[in-house]
Amino acid sequence: MQYDNMKTKLDKLLDIMVEKGGSDLHIKTDTPARARINGDIEVIGKEVLDKAFFKATMLEILSPEQQKKLHDEKELDGYYTNKSKKRFRFNFFWHLGGYGAVFRIIPTRIATLQELGLPKSVEQFANFERGLVLVTGTTGSGKSTTLAAIIDAINSAKKRHIITIEDPIEFVHNDKVSIIEQRNVGEHTYSFHNALKSALREDPDIILVGEMRDAQTVEIALHAANSGHLVLSTLHTLDAKETIDRIIGIFPMFEQNRIRLTLASVLQGILAQRLIKNKKGGRCVAIEIMVASERIKQLIKDNMDSEITDAIAQGSIYGMQSFDQALMKLYLDGAADMDEVLAASTKPDDLKLMISNQLDNTGQGGCVVNLKTFDEPLQEAAPKSIETMPILKLRK
Repeated sequence: MQYDNMKTKLDKLLDIMVEKGGSDLHIKTDTPARARINGDIEVIGKEVLDKAFFKATMLEILSPEQQKKLHDEKELDGYYTNKSKKRFRFNFFWHLGGYGAVFRIIPTRIATLQELGLPKSVEQFANFERGLVLVTGTTGSGKSTTLAAIIDAINSAKKRHIITIEDPIEFVHNDKVSIIEQRNVGEHTYSFHNALKSALREDPDIILVGEMRDAQTVEIALHAANSGHLVLSTLHTLDAKETIDRIIGIFPMFEQNRIRLTLASVLQGILAQRLIKNKKGGRCVAIEIMVASERIKQLIKDNMDSEITDAIAQGSIYGMQSFDQALMKLYLDGAADMDEVLAASTKPDDLKLMISNQLDNTGQGGCVVNLKTFDEPLQEAAPKSIETMPILKLRK
């Protein structure tokens, strides 16, 4: 009975976090529960959670195999459905003070690319037939949300075979026009590279790899993309240039030129995301969009990665935009204030100058389109709640 009470307590904390519009529940021994709400960590419970709470909760929601893995490896990833039928990705871990865990809400409804407020040029990423597409950013930047929207767009429009390899499975996709199998690392397969190698023998059109963590996984993903499949994956990198450097840098020096040439030939594009506070509540996404134009491919081949950011900024004809261009638009549109966009910028002084020049040249006029905060799908908002805000037109 005590265990049931502890599980009920966890379920209530998760419900409170969701009701407040939070994305992550943070719990650890001998402290009250906290949640990330609109980007900030806030206390949502008065009761101090002791070790008995954690032991009872872990016994209740973890299988014997998961409990052993947590004991042996000192951390554990998984997913959990509470009494309210809401799904969460979790990570249990040990730390100096005892136990800790973070639960992240997984929306049951997959938002469309349009509902996420992403630039229209992102839609082309769902229309690629082959090659490599990467969505990057720090933890909590919305990579999984964007990838789910791309997969759902393909699933809704094309007759394809889609395989996802995730750790853990987050968004659950049902067959629509396409057929989809989702595999959870640790439950349905032992590793990303094993599952990816197996997927190549399963007649796939599209393969989603939850994360490219090691050279072996990257090598197989590049091979799959080079052999006519569309491969989508994520990396924890800040922008397109760093993403390319990270992929190549995974390999030893004598292999890097070969990988550079292969990457240049198969890469279709990179979406790099950062979430910043929206002035009207929630958060909005600043997204760098890199499309693998001939100039981009040549820069990768020639080891001139330092010029990639400038090429992105000059590639609006292909639907590209740099982070600073994205941040500038969010400020001029009234979606984010100056402090927020400057804090998110890699080069804040350059961004401030860009904004000043844009205001001098054009003012803040623009057309009106639908804009939705990136956090709203996490709160299961209906499409009718989309707000109308001014958006500045991009000049070609």
